[in-house]
Amino acid sequence: MSSPNTALLSLVAVLLLFFTLVESAGSTEEYRKVCTVRPCRDGSDDAPAVLRAFEECGNHGRVEFLNETYHIESIMNISGLNDVAIDLKGTLLWGTNITYWLNNSMPMGYQNQSTAWILGGDRISFQGHGYGTIDGNGQVWYDFIKGASNYPRRPHAITVYGTTNSVFEGLRFVQSQMWTMTVIHSSNVLLQDIYVSSISNSSTSTVNTDGCDTIYANNITFHRWEVHNGDDGISPKANSTNILVTNSTFIGGAGLALGSIGQYKGVFETIENFTARDCVFINTTHSAYLKTWTGEQVGYPPNGGGGGIGYIKNVLLSAFTLFNVRQFPMSITQCINFAGAAGNCSSSLFAISNLSFLDIKGTVQQEPIVSLQCSAVAPCVNITVEDVSGLKLLNGTRMRQYDCDNTLGTLGFNCTGHTCGMASGDGTC
Repeated sequence: MSSPNTALLSLVAVLLLFFTLVESAGSTEEYRKVCTVRPCRDGSDDAPAVLRAFEECGNHGRVEFLNETYHIESIMNISGLNDVAIDLKGTLLWGTNITYWLNNSMPMGYQNQSTAWILGGDRISFQGHGYGTIDGNGQVWYDFIKGASNYPRRPHAITVYGTTNSVFEGLRFVQSQMWTMTVIHSSNVLLQDIYVSSISNSSTSTVNTDGCDTIYANNITFHRWEVHNGDDGISPKANSTNILVTNSTFIGGAGLALGSIGQYKGVFETIENFTARDCVFINTTHSAYLKTWTGEQVGYPPNGGGGGIGYIKNVLLSAFTLFNVRQFPMSITQCINFAGAAGNCSSSLFAISNLSFLDIKGTVQQEPIVSLQCSAVAPCVNITVEDVSGLKLLNGTRMRQYDCDNTLGTLGFNCTGHTCGMASGDGTC
C-alpha cells in the first residue's frame, strides 16, 4: 500500500525533474531558434502558421505566441517534438464550425474518442504564465449535443500524446469542447498551476467536460489545479500508474474519478498507485469515486461495453476538505453498463483492493460517508476509512453511516447498511 511518505517522495522526484528541465532550458536559451507566431489580422485560420512554427522550431527551439487572439479553425497534429519551449501569452480560440470538427477530429486512441489537437514529444516546456488561454468555444457544443453522452467525434480540447519528461504550467482552459485534456502513452509529466472552466451559459448540460484523463500513462503529477466543470475533475483510466494529485480544487462536477475502467470485454487493464491529497471539493457529487463496468458486455465504447478484467489497487485519498458535497464523499460502483445505466452490480471480475480514505472533513448533503458497491464475484479487499470525524451534514450533525456490500477487510469502520441495488443484483433501488 502506498503511504503519504511514498507520495511525497514521488512529488519531490517530479519537482526535481521540473527544476532540471527549467535549468536546462535556461542554459541553452541563447542557442534556441525562436519562431514567433503572428495571428492573421482578418480572423482567418491561424492553425497553418502554428504548424509551420513547430516544423521550424520543434527541435531544440522555442515557439512563442503573442498576447493576442489566434483563431484555430482546423485540426493540429504536432508530435515528435524534442526539447522545445512553448510560450503562450495570448489565446488560442477554437472555431465553431461543428460540421468541420465532426468530420475531421482525430482519433486519440481510446473509447472511440477524438481530439482537435495532438501535442507530443520529449522535454516539452509549455508555459502559460497564468493567463495563456486555450478557449474551446464549448458553448456551441453544449447546446448542440443537448446532454448526449460521448457524442461521436465531439473533440477533446488537447491530447498530450507520446510525451515524456515534460512540464505544462500556468495554462488556462475555458469552455472546452469535451474533455479538456487527455494524457495518453506518456510518462514523467508535470502539470501544475492549471485552471479549467467549462461551465454552460445556458440550461444545457456540460456532460463529458472532464478536466483531465490519463490513459496508458505513468508518473503523472497534477499540482495546484482548479477545475470548474460538469463531469469528472481528474480521471485516471486504463493502465494509469503512479498518478499524484496535490493541492487542487474541484468545483461542481463529480470530483476525482478512478475509471470508468473494465469497458473492453476480456481486456486486462489497471489503475495502480494513485494518490490524491490536500484537495478541496466544492458542490461536487463526490470527493472521489471508483467506477468499473459490469461483467457483461452490452454495446460498444464509448457508451457501451463491459466484461473487462484487471484491477485497481493502492489508492490513497487523504487530507480532503469538502464544502456541500452532494452525496457519497467516497464511492465505489461496479455497476456501469450501457450508456452509463446501472447493470448487474455483482458480475464484474475487476478487482479493487488497498484503498485508504483518510483525514477528511467538511460538509455533505446526505449520508453515507462511503458507499462501497462492490462485485460479489470480485469483492473489494482492504478498505481503510479513518479520521473522518470532521465530516458533518449541513445541519451540523456528524456523519456516521457506512454502506457496503461484498467488502472484505475493513479498517477504521464497520459497515452499517447496504448499498442501493445490491439485494437484487441489478443496480435498481
